[in-house]
Amino acid sequence: MHLNNLLDPIVPIESEEVIVASGATAIGSMLGFTLAEPGDGILISRPAYGRFELDYGVEAGVQMVYADTTVEEAFAPSVVEKYELALRDARARGVQIRALMLVNPHNPTGLCYSVQTLTEILKFCNKHQLHLISDEIYASCVFDSGDPYAVPFTSILSLSTPKLINPDLVHLLYGFSKDFASGGLHLGFLITKNKPLRHSCNAILRLHSASTAAVTIGTTILEDQDFVHNFTAKSQRSLASAYRIATSTLAQEGINYIKGGNAGFFIYIDLSPYLPKDSSSNSTSPPEFALAQKFVDAGVFLHPCEEHGNIPGWFRLVFAQEEDVLREGLRRMIGVLNSLA
Repeated sequence: MHLNNLLDPIVPIESEEVIVASGATAIGSMLGFTLAEPGDGILISRPAYGRFELDYGVEAGVQMVYADTTVEEAFAPSVVEKYELALRDARARGVQIRALMLVNPHNPTGLCYSVQTLTEILKFCNKHQLHLISDEIYASCVFDSGDPYAVPFTSILSLSTPKLINPDLVHLLYGFSKDFASGGLHLGFLITKNKPLRHSCNAILRLHSASTAAVTIGTTILEDQDFVHNFTAKSQRSLASAYRIATSTLAQEGINYIKGGNAGFFIYIDLSPYLPKDSSSNSTSPPEFALAQKFVDAGVFLHPCEEHGNIPGWFRLVFAQEEDVLREGLRRMIGVLNSLA
């Protein structure tokens, strides 16, 4: 019931179409093992959550193949042209692309994909017979940001008709860690109509199974629909408030960031004006690491070079904190930046 209410699929999700595992990371590892061979690739746009390389690569040996996109290009319907180029280049290098991966709502930008863009991606995957993996782990973390550029969340399952794509090619990831603030619970879900894929995943599930305690806790939560509604509503209000505090502070300080965010815990910010200008250093690390170290020295952390963007100087700022913690973190970050101006 929860997934059908949340994702609004065209065809209701049946219980046998859901595989429960020990988190979305486990699901990613299983998909890498079942959909591809070692050395094969999964197509993804830039910027992207950096740990997918580990999720799909450590056990399965599958590589992420990045389409060279800006944020604006990644969310436009024309992104399929970039995917075509990346697909062609990968095949020329002998890399077989087995799937395309989306994160919707998106990490690190906090944006949602438009219906038009999702439709073009579905058609692209069907054209090339690529599996489409849609990570929708932030589906309940969509809030009213007040941003006029924000796009409403649309699940891939609400668009996946046979006219657009073979339903057996569409696979959705979901989990408890983000929507229910329970990363330690390690409870993830794969939703797919593909029976052979479900059979293959179930065959290796004993290596990635969720604990009985986690399943019991998760079931208890989802059976209490009043709790789910109230918790989700409170979470969305808190995220909206924190987002507005963070973005208003960034705007006041003249720090550029990706507009249109309305989901997740983060804002993608441009700190390129503050990167070290001295290119004579013998350091082999990207300049973002030097800036990140200054943040650490000041008692605030922004992870450098995690999102595989193709433009230097962009960082993911996580704003999902209590107001006093958020304001203090922003104060420390801005203090570092002002010292470099």
